[in-house]
This record gives sequence, C-alpha cells and structure tokens, in this order.
Amino acid sequence: MHVEFRTDPARYRHWRVEARGPVATLTMDVDEQGGLVPGYELKLNSYDLGVDIELYDAVQRLRFEHPEVRTVVVTSGKEKIFCAGANIRMLAASEHAWKVNFCKFTNETRNGIEDATANSGQTYLAACNGTASGGGYELALACDHIMLVDDRSSTVSLPELPLLGVLPGTGGLTRVTDKRHVRRDRADYFATKAEGLGGKKAVAWRLVDEAVSRTAWDATVAERAAELAARSTRPAGAQGVALTPLDKTRTGSEIAYRYVTAELDREAAAVEITVAGPSADAPEDIAAVHAQGAGFWSLAMTRELDDLVLDLRTNEPSLGTWILRTAGDPRKVLDHDRLLLDNASDWLANEIVLYLKRTLKRLDVTSRSMIALIEPGSCFAGSLLELALAADRSYHLEGVFEDIDPDAEPATIAVDAMNLGPLPMGNGLTRLETRFLGDDEGLAAVRDAAAKPLDAGDAERLGLVTFAPDDIDWDEEVRIAVEERAGFSPDALTGLEANHRFPGPETLETKIFGRLTAWQNWIFNRPNASGPDGALRRYGTGRRADFDRKRV
Repeated sequence: MHVEFRTDPARYRHWRVEARGPVATLTMDVDEQGGLVPGYELKLNSYDLGVDIELYDAVQRLRFEHPEVRTVVVTSGKEKIFCAGANIRMLAASEHAWKVNFCKFTNETRNGIEDATANSGQTYLAACNGTASGGGYELALACDHIMLVDDRSSTVSLPELPLLGVLPGTGGLTRVTDKRHVRRDRADYFATKAEGLGGKKAVAWRLVDEAVSRTAWDATVAERAAELAARSTRPAGAQGVALTPLDKTRTGSEIAYRYVTAELDREAAAVEITVAGPSADAPEDIAAVHAQGAGFWSLAMTRELDDLVLDLRTNEPSLGTWILRTAGDPRKVLDHDRLLLDNASDWLANEIVLYLKRTLKRLDVTSRSMIALIEPGSCFAGSLLELALAADRSYHLEGVFEDIDPDAEPATIAVDAMNLGPLPMGNGLTRLETRFLGDDEGLAAVRDAAAKPLDAGDAERLGLVTFAPDDIDWDEEVRIAVEERAGFSPDALTGLEANHRFPGPETLETKIFGRLTAWQNWIFNRPNASGPDGALRRYGTGRRADFDRKRV
C-alpha cells in the first residue's frame, strides 16, 4: 500500500479547523469508517496514520496560513470522549515496521506542536471535554495548557502497560516526568492504573492544569484561550501564506518535485537524492518573500524535502542508503539564507527557518544510512551544508572529473550563519557543535572559516568532510561505501547510526526518540506484547494475556 502525505482541509475526514481572529479551534471528530487500511474501525476518536497526517497538515497550515492565530484550542467533536489514542486493532494487525514509523511520525507531529508554542507564539491548549487515554492524553501533553472537564467520569490515563503490555508510544512517559514534572513514584502509579485519574487529583498531581465543571466549561475555555493569546507576539493583521499543492510526480524509479528529485535504485537498495539550489537571485527584501509565498525557494525546497523524507521512510523501507547531492550556485543559497536571518523578527522568515529546522530533525531520526557526495556543480553551503553535516559520512571530490569536465570549477562548501545556531538538532546542539563535541579548537577553526568557500583539502583539514578522494579513486570509494552498507544488518546499522548521530546532552526529544523508542521497539517485538498470547493480541477478546514471567 502506498501512503500519501499530501492533503488539505477540503479532504480532511477527521479534523475541523476554525480560525476566528487570535483563536483557532482544532476539533478532532474521527470518521469511524475512515481508516487508512481496512480491518478496523476508528471508534472513540481513536486514530491511525491517516488521522495524524491530517493533524500534521493542520498544524502546518495554522503556522503559515494564519499568522493572526495566537492560541490553538484542541478539542473533541465527540460526546464525553476527547481521544482514545492509537487504534488498538490497527496496532495489533500491523507489522512491526509500520508501528515504528507510525509512532515516529506522531512523535514528530507532537514535537511540532510544542515548537509552535515555544518559538512561533502560537500556544496550544488541550480542552479535554471527555476522557483522554493513551495517545489521546499524549496529544494533550504536547499542548502547553491542559484543561479536563470535571464531570466525575472523565479522566486522563496512560493504560498501555496494564492493558496492552507495551509503553505509551508518543512520548507520554517522558513528558509526564520531564515536562509536567510529575513525581516519579506518582508517575509509576499513574502509568499502571488503567482507568487513570481525573478531577482535583489530576490537577494536584500535575497531570492537568485545571479541572472545570461542564456548566462553566465553554466560558472557561474561551477565557483561558484569550489569556494565552494576549501573551503572544504573533502579528495582528498579517497576511498568511497559502501552502499551495506540491508539484510532485512519482514513478517506480523516480520521485520528482521542482527542487528535489530522488532516483530509486532498487538493485543497490539505495536512493540518490538531489536538492537543487535557487535558480534566481534572492528577493530584494522580506516584502518580496511574502509576495513569492510558497514559491520562495527556501520554503518550497523545505516542503519538498519534508514530503520526500516521509514518502521514502514509509513507502520504501528496503532502500536503506540515501545518497545526498546538491546542485546549484552556493552564493544564491547563502543569499536566501541571509535574507531570512536578517529579517528574523518577521513572522514568515521565522516560520521558514523553524520549518527547515524540523525537516532536518526528521532527517536526523530517519533509520537510513546517509552519504553526502560533494562534487563540481554542488551547492553545499549554509542551509544545504546541513545535509552533509547530517550525513553519516561525506565524500568531497578533490579537483574535478578530468575525463568528464576538466574545465569545471572544483566543488567547495561554505559554513555560514545558518550553520551556527538557527538549526539545532534534537540534542539542542547545532550539527557543527555535535560534530566537534569536546573539540573547542576544531569548532573555533570552523567558525573562523565561515563565509569562505572551502575546497576539498580545506574541508578535510577542518574536519568538515570524511574523505577527499581524487577522481581516480572517487568511483571506487563511493561504490564500496554503498555496497558495504547494503551488506550489513539493517537493524545493526539503525542502532549504530542513532547512537552516533546524537552525542552530547540528553533532552526531551532525544529521550523520546532514543531511550523511550528503543525500549518500545524491543517490547513491540516481545511475545508478551505481540505474540499470539500477548497482551496486544488478547486485548478485547475477554482473555488475559499469558506472560512469560522472566524479567530480561
């Protein structure tokens, strides 16, 4: 089955978006018969990947198309239920890889919600007008403020462990302790109590911010939304930018957009991705960026790369090595970058940089080997240099391909302001800081070389590339690297790469994508969860799981 991530509000089946001045309401009203694949019903506002694809699109559109919105109220269109979380029948019937990719995407969407609150002045408020369980409560946890209706029946809960023998898959355990600062003994009790907690006790334990009676519900939600909106710095009266449909073509061997292309080499189990730099000079000023809207290169390229990563990750799991190239004029890339950074106080410039940051983070947590090839005609500079810095290995051609184009200009790379702060990884460090962790002198030397074109020798000396072969050795070294990767265990490579990509500080994000996800993946594979007698398979049958009681 092919999954498509492009959608728009006219095609939503599960969400309604209503923007009224500074407050937007995002209402979850899942179509029970609207599952992405056959075999289950989405009862009780439970969700699958299709539901979350719409949520991701809505969050993106609120940021770009509605700069006037300062508070987003997330609520339910169902009676007495906020959201029952991920659909259990879907999870039980899904292959392991599907479950993992599903959880990864939902985590990224929740991180995007938190990013909007932290960096865009668009605060999310969870108005839980009924029970929020499992992934439903995890959706609420991504919001900055959680309100729960106090009707003696509605609760919040993380029932995955007692009911299903797994862990909450969308960051719930981490956010309860690290974000909401619930005491660990209380968090332990909460995560083993299937029915959850509600009312004053949920407030006292910091699981929610306030419990409100049904009679005062509507007025209190409106009041709180207005209070949050008053704190925002989002511009009043600004004109949004329409996220127009992406121009995408897909065949069995190629995925192509305007600036991004991917050639699928199934025999080599690889994808050759090329990101083209801007064809025109940067606009004169930020007003011209607004006029170009979704056609502005930085935004258009980021949207295309984002969609490609999601497409390949979901639909092409056997293509395990991604070869990253760029093509274009480095100067034009840097000029586009500088225009955004020089206008950082402009809401659209800010949103474009934040979107690029989130897309590169999506690349960081993707379980594919990435090799960057820096060749004549490439433009690994500024924002596009981040692709090479995200790669597990990089090759920079020394000189030119003498037999192909001896008169070509040798490839250079360039570090600039975009690499020195605006695009942090999930560990809170830039890719340069991560690369030179513990090597302050090396990092300082790279900073001193900022804005200078660096040839292969300079790049290798500064530690910015892995190897700098000449044209005699180039083809052989690249071939061996790609073939070698295809011969290794994909599981071992995923673990290796994930460990090497995130040295340094542990953050909420690295815990969710590293520690929590690793345990969840292991548990998903264990018979106690997914075996024929496991809790995930037995759920809803009236039969208790038959556990292997040995602790591992």
